[in-house]
Amino acid sequence: MNHDNRDDQTGRGKDSGGASPTHHDREDALAPVITLHHHTDTSTTDTGSPVVVEGEVISSSAVVSPVRSRRELYRCDVTTAHRHTVAVATSTTTITTGKALVRHTWFVLAGAGVLWTRWRDTHGTTRYERQMRAAEAACDQDRLLEWEARDVAEKARRHGRVMDWINAPLAWLKAAGTAVLSVLGLLVGLGVVLALATKDITQVIAPIVAVIDAVAWTVAFVTIYGSLLGALAMTGAVVGLWALGKARTDAPAWVAPGGQRPVDDTVTPSKTVIALRDLGIPTLTRAIKRSEDAGGAMLSPIRIAGAGVEVDIRLPSGVATSDIQSRRRRLAENLDRHEHELFITVPAPRTVRLWVADPGALDEPIGPSPLVTDPDGVRADIYTGHAPWGRDLRGQTRSISLLQSHLLITGLSNQGKTAALRALALWAMFDPTTEFRIADLKGIGDWHMFGTLTSELVEGPADEHVIAATEMLEHVVDEMQRRLASLDRDRYPDGVTRDLARKPGSGFHPLFAIVDEAQQAYMCPVLDTDRNPYGGRTSRSRFFMAVRKLHNQGRAVNVHLWQGTQDPTDQNLPKLVREGAHIRGSLVVGTESQARMAVGDKAVDGGAAPHLLRQGIDKGTLVLNGVGMDLPAGESSIILRTHFISGDEATELVTRATAQRAKTGHTTAGPGTGTEPAPHRNLLDDLLTVMTGHTRMRTQEALAALTTLDRAHYQAWTFARLTDELPTTARPYKSDGVMVLSTHRIHDAHTHHHTEPTTEPITDSDGCEGPQKP
Repeated sequence: MNHDNRDDQTGRGKDSGGASPTHHDREDALAPVITLHHHTDTSTTDTGSPVVVEGEVISSSAVVSPVRSRRELYRCDVTTAHRHTVAVATSTTTITTGKALVRHTWFVLAGAGVLWTRWRDTHGTTRYERQMRAAEAACDQDRLLEWEARDVAEKARRHGRVMDWINAPLAWLKAAGTAVLSVLGLLVGLGVVLALATKDITQVIAPIVAVIDAVAWTVAFVTIYGSLLGALAMTGAVVGLWALGKARTDAPAWVAPGGQRPVDDTVTPSKTVIALRDLGIPTLTRAIKRSEDAGGAMLSPIRIAGAGVEVDIRLPSGVATSDIQSRRRRLAENLDRHEHELFITVPAPRTVRLWVADPGALDEPIGPSPLVTDPDGVRADIYTGHAPWGRDLRGQTRSISLLQSHLLITGLSNQGKTAALRALALWAMFDPTTEFRIADLKGIGDWHMFGTLTSELVEGPADEHVIAATEMLEHVVDEMQRRLASLDRDRYPDGVTRDLARKPGSGFHPLFAIVDEAQQAYMCPVLDTDRNPYGGRTSRSRFFMAVRKLHNQGRAVNVHLWQGTQDPTDQNLPKLVREGAHIRGSLVVGTESQARMAVGDKAVDGGAAPHLLRQGIDKGTLVLNGVGMDLPAGESSIILRTHFISGDEATELVTRATAQRAKTGHTTAGPGTGTEPAPHRNLLDDLLTVMTGHTRMRTQEALAALTTLDRAHYQAWTFARLTDELPTTARPYKSDGVMVLSTHRIHDAHTHHHTEPTTEPITDSDGCEGPQKP
């Protein structure tokens, strides 16, 4: 029985363990697997007791995993090694270390390049040639001739040095021989002295032996420590080159430390040329690459201009100035600036002028207005003075002449339009001869402080306020026509002079009609009793026609119209109104078409771009067409950062101006202020006198005739005043489209006045009631 079991076990071992011949024949087979069976002790005599076998019960359903081949294991090892290699190579530490190694190597090479450039400039004529090219590009002939003379002198000096090298070897031999003999004689003489002193003849050659020993020691020292000395010298040289390269150059951006990309804010000629080359204009790029000086001749010298720099660029043939202007953002970014920090103008044909602001300079405040800070008090003269308004981009204080110029300021809402307009009025009011008539169609108190200085003030956004503003302008038109009719052209062939304007009672003082939020008037739909609209832009529109009349003839007789509008369109700012203004300014607007409406096509074509200002950030920044200012030659616009004057400061200034006028004896009443009355004149009698022979007469002609009759009495009279002073039955009426006076009506009023008591006063020239006659 035991033998049978042993045989069975042997059979099982043969089937399950060991290596068969066929197993070894397989090329991809692994080493044979030997199965070790548990040995059971069978020596016991108790055959009836059960045998305990130690082991693990394996389920019959267990699946034996297949054996993996050597090739699969080797392939797995290669894949794992590749994965780990890639992980190490792409790790942050490896990349940072690699960039640092390349960066510092670059600094060493760059330092060597700097040394080479210095040596070349010192021992050659490169420096002179570079300066001559720069002088030629700048058209500076004096500087060009100076550097040419220096170049010729340097070449002559170098030629002399080369010629000296012909005789140099012989001279060196003579000098060497003389030096050796001199040293040898000195050593022998020293040896003789030592021999005499020591009474030892061998001391004669002792100095020579000492020199030979010193040379031998030096050779031995260098031989022993030469490698160390060379390593120290090499290390010092590398460190020196690294420091020089790091101080003078910048490493490529792709090897810069993360988050620390170096940005050079300095605008240099090379940086400017590279910025132009990378604009994406093929013609310009080819011209720069083909240029012998790499485009340097295109640039003028870079000038410091306020809070930035300025440079003129002469474009090559085939490149239009509009090509540069249309790529403003890309050019600004190429110069490491924001778009709003670069301004492009066209001072001359095929020339663009770049003004590049210092980073962040335009976001800094410009300080208070001189009107607020002037400790000595403000003095203004419309004829000779200029109103301080702000600072230009160069940081220079800018002022503007307001003499006989109509003004228009527009822009989006809440960008500083009213503050900019009010700042000019605050200066002009310090001229005691000025008169203001103001219509504020916003009506929130921006102009309320002028109430004591104006002869008429309209405040409010409603239709009735638009009607009042329209009538105000029509009264100004009447005043203008009165001045035109009464101006003595023989005495004043050049128009209204300063002396005439400042003469008390002349009636030609500067008159300013200001309409803020004028778009309210142009868009007003209300009709008058004759079905004529107050708003609109037709020949029947009362506000529009009043503005047109003032634009046409007002400036000739010292009548000015200032308007402030919002978000301009053809509907709320008609073309004829826009073109009639002399001084045109714009805050930020939405589109280029609005920019053209605001400042005109010429200014926009020349580089003015109010539509590129930043809404909410560039508050108070005006783009002006330059009228009334001294612009640099060739420029058609200017950018001005206006001073802001708060409401409290404006009230304080108005108080000061009122007190100043009181001291000088000027008042701020209505038209005709300061006119001395002629006593005992009767208007009806005078009208009958001047209208003799006429059945009716135009009102304008009647006023002119009255002025001729008594200039001192009637010179300051307006159509509105004439109408108010006449009895109701004798007032002007419209006939054939013009206002006329009827001789018959005036005669009836005159008769009625002398035959019956009347309650209607006949006034003298000062506006006071005259005696009531029975």
